Amino acid sequence: MGGFYDEIIADGVYKYYINGEWKSLSGKTQKINNPSTNETAFTVTACRKEDVDAAFEAAKKAHKSWAKTPLWKRAELLHKVDAIMKENAQPMADVMVKEIAKPAKDALTEVVRSGDLIGYTAEQGVRSLGEGKLLVSDSFPGQDRSKLCFVSKLSHGPCLLSKIAPALMAGNTVVVKPPTQGAVAGCHMMQCFHKAGFPPGVINFVTGKGSEIGDYLTLHPLCKAISFTGGDTGLAICAKAGMIPIQMELGGKDACIVCEDANIELAAKNIIKGGYSYSGQRCTAVKVVLVHESVADALVEKVKKGVDALTVGRPEDDCAITPVISESSANFIEGLVKDAEQQGATLLQKYKREKNLIWPLLIDNVTAKMRIAWEEPFGPVVPVIRVKTIEEAIDHCNTNNLALQGCVFTENVNRAIQISDAMETGTVQINGAPARGPDHFPFQGMRDSGIGSQGIINSLEMMTKTKTTVLNLDKPSYTMG
Repeated sequence: MGGFYDEIIADGVYKYYINGEWKSLSGKTQKINNPSTNETAFTVTACRKEDVDAAFEAAKKAHKSWAKTPLWKRAELLHKVDAIMKENAQPMADVMVKEIAKPAKDALTEVVRSGDLIGYTAEQGVRSLGEGKLLVSDSFPGQDRSKLCFVSKLSHGPCLLSKIAPALMAGNTVVVKPPTQGAVAGCHMMQCFHKAGFPPGVINFVTGKGSEIGDYLTLHPLCKAISFTGGDTGLAICAKAGMIPIQMELGGKDACIVCEDANIELAAKNIIKGGYSYSGQRCTAVKVVLVHESVADALVEKVKKGVDALTVGRPEDDCAITPVISESSANFIEGLVKDAEQQGATLLQKYKREKNLIWPLLIDNVTAKMRIAWEEPFGPVVPVIRVKTIEEAIDHCNTNNLALQGCVFTENVNRAIQISDAMETGTVQINGAPARGPDHFPFQGMRDSGIGSQGIINSLEMMTKTKTTVLNLDKPSYTMG
C-alpha cells in the first residue's frame, strides 16, 4: 500500500481516528465486500458507542481553540490537504475500484476533484466568512441613529457530517461516519487531514455498523449540526435529529423531458451519459425519460444504439458499466425490471445479470402503473415514458416525492425557462444531463430529496450561525431643521 498509508491499518484491519490518533479495537470488525466478486476485500474497525462518545468529546474539547484559529490558518491547512490528496491519489483511487466498483480512471478523477473542492472551499471561506455586516437603526421607520448592529458568523460546534471542508473552514470540529461501502477510502482521506497537521480533536473518524451506532451518532447530545448524503437513512435522521441545523442530500428520480422540437442527437447523447455513467449509481443520474410521442421513436432508436455500445465488465478495465454496489441493490433493480416487463414494458436489450453486474438496459413504453416510473433504481436501467403533451411530463415530474434534479431538451429558450419554472425540482438543466457541479453552484433537492442548499458557498453558510451585537449610543443631540 505504501508508507504514507501504513499507520491506518494493523493486522489487515483499518483503524479509526480520534483526537489526532489512529486507534484499533481487538475483535470488533466489519467486513466490506468487493462488489465485483461479492467476496471480502477489506476489514474495518466496528466502533462502539463509547468510541462515538470519545469522538464527540474530543471534538467538543478542540472546538473552542479551533473556532479562534484565524481564517487564513484554517485555509492554509485545507490547502495542505488538497496537495497531499493529489500527491497520494492513486492508492485512494485503487481502493475505490475495489470498494465501490468505480471505474479506475473515474476513481482517480474523483480524488483529484475532491482535492480541488477542498482548495476552493478554503479560498471561498476566507472571502465569505471574513465579511461582517453593519446595520444602523435609522434605516427602520420611526428610529433614530442611536443603535449600531454588528452581525458576525459563529461556528456551531461538533458536527456530524459528510461536508468536511466547509465545516472546518467555518470553525466547527467534525465527527465523520462514512457509509460501509466507502469506509476504506474515507480512512485514506483522513490520513491526508492527519498529515496536514490539524490539531487533535478537530477532525475525528469512526467506522462501524449503522445498525449499532447510527442512531447514537445522530442523537448524540454533543452533536450540533448534521450534513448527510444518502437516501432513506437521511429521512430517518430528519425524523429524529431535533432542533439542530440539518443539511440533507437524498435520493432523486431525475426526470429528463424531451420536447418535440428538441435536438434529438444532443438529447440522446446526454441520456446515455446521464443515465449510465457509473452504472447509474449517482443521485443526479437520469432516472426517467419523458419524451413527446412525436419524437419518441427517433430518440429511443438513438439511445438504444448508444446503450448497445457501452462496455460492460470490471472497474479495473475502465468499463462503462461495472457491478452495482451490493447484491441487495442488484436484487432491487432486478425487481423493478421484472415488474415493468410483466406489466407490458418493452425491454430493448435482453436482461442480463451476473452476480452484481447488470448489463445496461433501456426500457420503452413504461407507464405510470409500473414501479420503475416512480422508484429510483440506482443502476444502469433507464425507463422511457411517452407523453402526449409536455404538460403531462411536467405533471409526472411534480407528482413524485423525489425532486432532486431534472433536465429539459428544447430548441426554444423561452419554452425551456417556462418548463423549468413549472418543474418543482431542486435544479433543472437545460439541454444538458443532470449533474453535480460546478461545486460552487447551489445544489439542493425538494420534498424527499433533501433539506437545505449545498454547493460550497451555501454549505459554508449552513455551517455557521448568526450573532448580532447591538451598540446603544447616546441619543443624537442635534435636530434636522
